[in-house]
Amino acid sequence: MGITARGVGLLVAAVVLLGVGFRFAYPELTLLGAAAGAAVGYAALVAAWRPRLTVTRLADPDRVARGEPASMTLTVRNTGRLRSANLLAEDRCGEHTVPVPVLRLRPGRDTEVRYDVPTHRRGVVPVGPLRVTRRDPLGLVALARPYGAAVPVWVYPRVHPLTAVPTGAGRSLDGRVDGVPHGSITFDSLREYVVGDELRRVHWRTSARVGELMVRENVDTSLPRLIVLLDNRATAHPQRVGGVVESFESACEAAASIVTAAHRADLPVVLLFAAAKPAAPVTPGGELDANAALGPLDRLAAAELSSDDDAVRAATTRLRQDRLGDTLIFLTGPGGRGELGHVGALRGAYPSVVVGVFGAAEPTPPGAAGLVVVDAADGAQFAAEWDGVRRW
Repeated sequence: MGITARGVGLLVAAVVLLGVGFRFAYPELTLLGAAAGAAVGYAALVAAWRPRLTVTRLADPDRVARGEPASMTLTVRNTGRLRSANLLAEDRCGEHTVPVPVLRLRPGRDTEVRYDVPTHRRGVVPVGPLRVTRRDPLGLVALARPYGAAVPVWVYPRVHPLTAVPTGAGRSLDGRVDGVPHGSITFDSLREYVVGDELRRVHWRTSARVGELMVRENVDTSLPRLIVLLDNRATAHPQRVGGVVESFESACEAAASIVTAAHRADLPVVLLFAAAKPAAPVTPGGELDANAALGPLDRLAAAELSSDDDAVRAATTRLRQDRLGDTLIFLTGPGGRGELGHVGALRGAYPSVVVGVFGAAEPTPPGAAGLVVVDAADGAQFAAEWDGVRRW
């Protein structure tokens, strides 16, 4: 509860009038002081009344790409039964506030407000809660309360279409994602015959020995796997224009484009951040492992820069030990070119290594053999340069 300047002045006047009236035996001043004090007390009681409001929100949609339109529909319903709600309300939308008309909202009635959510910047835009301010008729006391829960709107990086996807050195079983003339299958185990199994998969020698039909289980363990390592160090993206780090935004767009292209090609992909714990793998269908809480685009929307300067070296050490795939894609800014030596050293563990450098004033010097370097000013140029690479 907050008392306004008018309320403070009236309260001070009440104290002075009561003190002077009692001290010098002026009943008129005492009466005025008592009336002023009673007015402040009445204002506090009126402002303390809590209206019964129900707040519902509907984001349309709640996940958009940067620059795409998104709106929020807010419905405020007066669930009280005794009196109308004479209130002032405003809704929080990111860093801005939106006025909501709830003056003289009768019991059982509702009011609806629809407004646009700013999506010009990548990130998570919190919308809400609704802040309702209750004032007394004299304007002496004001009390603000929150109503409803906040709803996030996820603003994803822009996704640029990529026609080419690295397939690495692995072979695909059906030959859809590589140029290998013959596919390959790997024996995994034997199991009992089930009605419907193909007879050509029966392992007759084992079946004769155990006395039951046994069939071979084959798996394709050589499906190409992409590893996207996003450099989110502040030192890698030193240039900031208007509060926005454009090189990092472009790197996020490139990462989102690669992940989306991999999903469309039914290729498994892992999204990692240099200054973060290793993420769970993303399956071709877009689902995450049970240990991951967010999808890849959600994680890119919430990505922030880190002050850990040694993050890339630690990340390359983990990648060398784990060997998560056969194609590594490293996305960094102009300040991250000093780490290309550590990334190039992973050629022994990853047959194909691609580096994307964003926002650099000069072209990146040629790297080690087998290291593909793509210089780009933004995500759109990266997509064009990416599709122009002939070494996939």
